Amino acid sequence: MTARDTLALPDGRQVRALFPVIVSASRSTDIPAFFADWFFRRLEQGYSLWRNPFSGKTACVSYAHTRFIVFWSKNPRPLLKHLGELERRGIGCYVQYTLNDYRAEGFERHVPEVEERLDTFFALSERLGRDGVIWRNDPLLLTDRLGLDGLLKKAERLGDALCGHTEKLVFSFADITPRVAANLKREGVRWQSWTRERMEEYAAALARLNDKWGFTLATCAESVDLERFGIAHNRCVDDELIIRRAHTDRALMKHLGVRIEREPALCPETLPEGALRLGSGLYALRTRKLLDKGQREHCGCIPSKDIGEYSTCRHLCAYCYANADRASVLKNCAGHSTGGESISGRLLPPEAAENINSPHAGPGQD
Repeated sequence: MTARDTLALPDGRQVRALFPVIVSASRSTDIPAFFADWFFRRLEQGYSLWRNPFSGKTACVSYAHTRFIVFWSKNPRPLLKHLGELERRGIGCYVQYTLNDYRAEGFERHVPEVEERLDTFFALSERLGRDGVIWRNDPLLLTDRLGLDGLLKKAERLGDALCGHTEKLVFSFADITPRVAANLKREGVRWQSWTRERMEEYAAALARLNDKWGFTLATCAESVDLERFGIAHNRCVDDELIIRRAHTDRALMKHLGVRIEREPALCPETLPEGALRLGSGLYALRTRKLLDKGQREHCGCIPSKDIGEYSTCRHLCAYCYANADRASVLKNCAGHSTGGESISGRLLPPEAAENINSPHAGPGQD
């Protein structure tokens, strides 16, 4: 779903490039928090460079065909001043906003205070609409000092504050991969495993809390089936939400394989199976099923191009899967500049490295 062609760089070189229609910014680092000015500078320049974490090769990503961006962040406040630029370019977006309350436990020492992050959430919701900001309460981390009751109390405080400002709550149970385990060990965190029984107990309690909120509840890339609690499997890069927010964009709808039709005047209730009502007498019909096969086994996302780099997130959260360690982050960020072609300052080699969009194995894959 990401086209390949050649791109003329400012220095005159013709290089192979990726031309994504949907961009993920980013599962691998927090672009809105730390690299928003850089990203919008690259959007203006028309391309950025991206390093494949597995092959080590540098690829060129063109924004010439980009029609929609999914942002991921723990602190997207720097994004607010740039939203007008997306509107001027006719590029749609929504924000996956990770909002936890782990300050007392020291899991998120470098994110702003909860109240400040709530204020940012409210501002984004007012700017983008309630469906334009998704609350992510993840990962849910169990430790010797933080159990189910503690996690639920934190979720309730945040949910009470966010009620009326978002439509969806997405959560996930912490996957303790070797990298995550190493990061937790360095921070002195004694984690505990999520059993199916614990997952179901948490889901049942969260569903009861949701009686007062009315959020759509969903899990991210979880194998456990919680549908009996009213909890769905999420698509974080979600074609349905993209359609609802950008169905007037003909090029984007063509890319997604979507037809926009008018409801029949006589029997508007008789729509084709799978039709999405859009209001104003319109509905959308998807002609093909999209799935990003490069993601984790239980991920429901549609294809997109992630443009982030691992080991560049300065939040340095204790449970991070995307950072190898603090030293790697400091090293990679030392070369960053707003005017640079890549997040870490890496340059395209003279031989114009081959673009490889390899499947990743792990939570931050693309």
